[in-house]
Order: sequence, then structure tokens, then C-alpha cells
Amino acid sequence: MTTATATATPPLAGAAIHCRDLVRIFSAEGVEVQALQGLDLDVEHGELTAVVGASGSGKSTLLSILSGLDVPTAGRASVASHDLLAMRERDRIAYRRHVVGFVWQQTARNLVPYLTAAENVALTLAAAGVPRRARALRAAELFELLDIAELADRTPAQLSGGQQQRVAIAVALANEPAVLLADEPTGELDEANSALVLETMRGVNEQLGVTVLIVTHDPAVSSHVRRTVQIRDGRTSSETLRRTEVSESGDERHVAEEFAVLDRVGRMQLPPEYVRALDLRDRVRLSLEPEHVEVRKGDAE
Repeated sequence: MTTATATATPPLAGAAIHCRDLVRIFSAEGVEVQALQGLDLDVEHGELTAVVGASGSGKSTLLSILSGLDVPTAGRASVASHDLLAMRERDRIAYRRHVVGFVWQQTARNLVPYLTAAENVALTLAAAGVPRRARALRAAELFELLDIAELADRTPAQLSGGQQQRVAIAVALANEPAVLLADEPTGELDEANSALVLETMRGVNEQLGVTVLIVTHDPAVSSHVRRTVQIRDGRTSSETLRRTEVSESGDERHVAEEFAVLDRVGRMQLPPEYVRALDLRDRVRLSLEPEHVEVRKGDAE
């Protein structure tokens, strides 16, 4: 990825993304489905985070709320200091234009098919009231940053799926959002293009300082981000943090630490692989030790 002069997102007070006790209930024909069940999540400014979960875990509902396309039933949610529950419809439109950028899973949803890549970026800027000359300069700046300048005059039909998603990232960044949200951005791509798109997002995060949140069911995404948050049954269940350590001899090694998420009333979910490995069922035995808690099978003696 080449270096460009794009402006970094200025820091804001508080976490970039803040959710507490987030609940979303959908009702249809007298049946209620609770997609989010008291979810808590904090993402700091400049973080590159993936939210991973199986289908039906609530991750797409979370992203719809953070993008301003949906409203939670209860709880608190804010993005870049914007209270998502207090905004009126006019505020939501401005929020989606200026505060968050969004990349959909379906490549065809991200781009207007009869416009070139540069015109797609310009269209986003025009909707935000940016003068015509500034639109062209911003598009060129972004294409240089993402190393896709040769794609500027091509329409989506002339682009591969991976190229379309990289142009979609440029469109999402056009108005310099504080947060970039991506919903399964590699869901329709092969392994090579998936890696390229994810590395593009990592480069954007590092060079512009924009906060990036990727929602996916693909565990392979985890290797491209520093932090992975697992969602199960509408709640955050665990987190994995990755870092690089350098030994005294100068050798590098990658370290991944997994943490269970403990909510305010003391509930937590054990990772499924732990439950399977120990064949834990129904109830477990707990023992409080000086510096840890032991969890064992709860079978009667």
C-alpha cells in the first residue's frame, strides 16, 4: 500500500464504540425474537476489531444498530460520542453520511453499477455537499492510498470481486468517517482476495487512524486483526487479544490470549471448545482458590 496525504480521523472523547446492556427484540405475528440480550462492547479509537459469531448470534443486528439503520429496544449505544438512541431521523442521515462508513458483504450493494469507481466516490461526496473539484481530489487521494489508482475509470462490471470491495472501502472512507463498519466484507471472495481486502482494511486503520469494526462468521479474519470479540446468543462471550513479543535474543513470537467476558452480575460463557473438551453439562463445580477459580464437572460423587 502506497503512502498518501489523507487526513487522519481526529480523536474524540470516550470510546469510539460503546454499548451497554444492549437489547433488540423483533416481533412478528405475535412471536418475539431477542436478537441481542444485554450485549456489552467497547472499542477504543484506532482499534481494529473483529466481531465473530455464528449465524443468528446477533452480530448483524449489532452492526445495523451501530450503522444507524436500526434502533435498539433497550440499553445504551454510542459511536464517536453520538447517542444512537437519542438521534432523530435527520440526525441519522447526517450520522450515516459523516460519522460512519459502511462496507456490505454483497459487492453489488456497495457500488452504483453504471458509474465508474471514481464516480462512485464522487457521488458519496456530492451527497455530503462537497464541491466538485474537491470530490475529484479526494477520490484520487483515496485510490492512491489504497493502491487502486488504475481502477478509477472502470465500472463495477469491469472489476473482480476483490477489486470491487477495495473500491467500496474507498467509497466508505470518502467523507472521512470516524468509524469504518464492515459486514462480512470477504463473504463472497476467495481466500486470496479475502486476505487482500482484510490487509487493505488493516492498512487504512494504521495509516488513517480510523476505527475499524469487522463483523464476520469467518474465523480466518481473526489473524488479520489485533482483537476478536466472540458473540453467542446475543451477548459478548469471549475476547482474544493478539500481540507480538520480542525475546532477549531478538526473536519475534505472536501471542494470543483468550478472555471470557464477565458481565455486571457475574455471568460469563465458557468457550465451546472448553465445554466440549471437558464434557461439561448442566452444572459445574466451582472452587475459589487464592488467585483463580477452578471449574470442574458437576457430577455427583
